[in-house]
Order: sequence, then C-alpha cells, then structure tokens
Amino acid sequence: MRAILRFIRPIRVPNALGLCRAAAFMAVMAGNPASADDIHVAPVIKFFNANVRNWLSNPLIITSLKNQNATTVRLTKPEIDAMDTEWRNEIDSAAHPMIDKVMSTPLSHFLLDKENQADGAITEIIVMDARGCNAGQSSVSTDYWQGDEDKYMKSFMAGPAAIFVDAVRMDESTQMLQSQVSMTIVDEHNQPIGAITVGINLDQL
Repeated sequence: MRAILRFIRPIRVPNALGLCRAAAFMAVMAGNPASADDIHVAPVIKFFNANVRNWLSNPLIITSLKNQNATTVRLTKPEIDAMDTEWRNEIDSAAHPMIDKVMSTPLSHFLLDKENQADGAITEIIVMDARGCNAGQSSVSTDYWQGDEDKYMKSFMAGPAAIFVDAVRMDESTQMLQSQVSMTIVDEHNQPIGAITVGINLDQL
C-alpha cells in the first residue's frame, strides 16, 4: 500500500475564477460562448456592483446625459443613421472630427480614468444616451449608435433596474476572455436617461 501511495501526487484544485475561465474558454472554443453564461454572470455582476455601480450617479454622468438627451430627442432615425455612418467612415479616415468631439468630452475623460484605475479588469466603457447614441466612452467604439444592440435593448429599453451580462468573447489579438455588462442609468427621480456598457476582463476578476 505504501509503495502505491508514494506515486499519488496532490491534485491542484482550481479556484472559482480558474473554473470560470476554463469553462468559458471551452465554450468559446466549441463555438458556443453563451453556454458559459451561468458561470461568468455572477462574478461579472459582483465586480460591477463593487467597482462601477457606485459612480453611476456621478453628477458628470447625469448632467452629460441630460444635456445630450435634450439634443438627440429631436433627431429623426435617418439623422441618427447618418451620424452612425459618419462615425464609421471616420474610423478609417485621417480626419475624424465627430469622433474627436466625443472622445474629448469631460465624460469620456472621466470614463478613461475609471478604466485606468481598474488596472486591466475593465477593457472598455461606453455611456449611451436615451436614443442609444454614444455620449462618452473610454476608447473609440466601432459605431456611434448602439440602439439596435443588446447592450441598449436589454438595459435602457428594459427599465430602470435592468442589468444585462453578455456572452463570453475572446479577443483574437490578446487571447483575453471578456464579457460586457450593461445597466440602465437613472436620474434623481429614478427615470432612465441612458445606459452604460463595461467590458470586463475575466482573467482579472
């Protein structure tokens, strides 16, 4: 019996984060990232509640959204579509005045500071107004209008208490597993005025 026991080595049991990443990785590799939802949703929401939720009522965010809503509420859908097209065109252009205008706002600077303070746990932050248009962001998004995406449809359009955690995705360049969490932003009267989407690096939870 002793001779057999000498060859038994301790088994390293992965912690909850290791299990979360391993299961998410296998789901992504299998082409079905959504199947990892039950594993990553709870850690992502826990991180969001501890590190993001408390600054969503910051006066800078509330004021910025109210000011932009006062403008975009008058826009027609074709006008918003045209702005979205302009944004997309500017991404590959030498000149990008529309993008520069959004990225230079106090709100965008505030969001970039919050991302930097997270030491790699946050990969991106987008704040959307009541129409789904970008109001501020920590880095340049691929489009200006988010109104047809789950990050807006399952947060702002779902009511003041809505929170939505998207499927796990892998960044092809960094091999980083990440997920987006989106939540409705409300004013002092608990009325929805916009939404926020935060990219979370699952390795850093």
